Amino acid sequence: MKGPLKHRTLSAAIVDQLRQSILDGTYPAGSQLRQDALGEAYGVSRIPVREALFQLEAEGLVRIVPQKGAIVSELSLDEINDVFDLRRIMEPRLLAQSAPHFVAEDFAGLDHIQKRFEKAIKARNISEWGQLNADFHMALYAHARRPRTKAIVVALLQTSDRYTRLQLSNTKAMGKAEKEHAHLIELCRAQEIDKACHFLEQHIEAVRADLLRVVGGSIGLR
Repeated sequence: MKGPLKHRTLSAAIVDQLRQSILDGTYPAGSQLRQDALGEAYGVSRIPVREALFQLEAEGLVRIVPQKGAIVSELSLDEINDVFDLRRIMEPRLLAQSAPHFVAEDFAGLDHIQKRFEKAIKARNISEWGQLNADFHMALYAHARRPRTKAIVVALLQTSDRYTRLQLSNTKAMGKAEKEHAHLIELCRAQEIDKACHFLEQHIEAVRADLLRVVGGSIGLR
């Protein structure tokens, strides 16, 4: 049992490192990820690398192409619409089930994330902001008893992060998101659940619209 567990842990670590390298642009869209080169770089066999690439394919970050292997996926307006359609449906439902059960500890956790937001914005740390954004959204859904839905949303937020890094090229965009997150906390604290869910849907739609504009210009699509 120890061998397989160690192997799975190794593969997961490679997934995390490759995902981060794709998100931060170390491996830009269209880059070929060769199993042998990655195995050599990480000091492992091809097996955990191959499993990591399959996981990244499931997340939409790479495409496995016959005769070519793994290619970092191109930025896509269709993908943005697909991801945000799903987020708009799933996340308000999760919030509606979770928010009525919030206690003081939950709000303390959300407030702590907000304070870290402020620091990330001042430092112009887009990478940290992306993780904090995912942490914030998932904290909102902590009490929702929908484990499969939450797992899907985690994957959607990971995909969103790749695009959001292009969107958040200035502190104005980050500051707007921070203010909207703060308003969501206020609505939840006041137990105005319907308003919070509606505002969350608006928030997701506003991010989608901005992404379509920014990413569309970045990749030359109309």
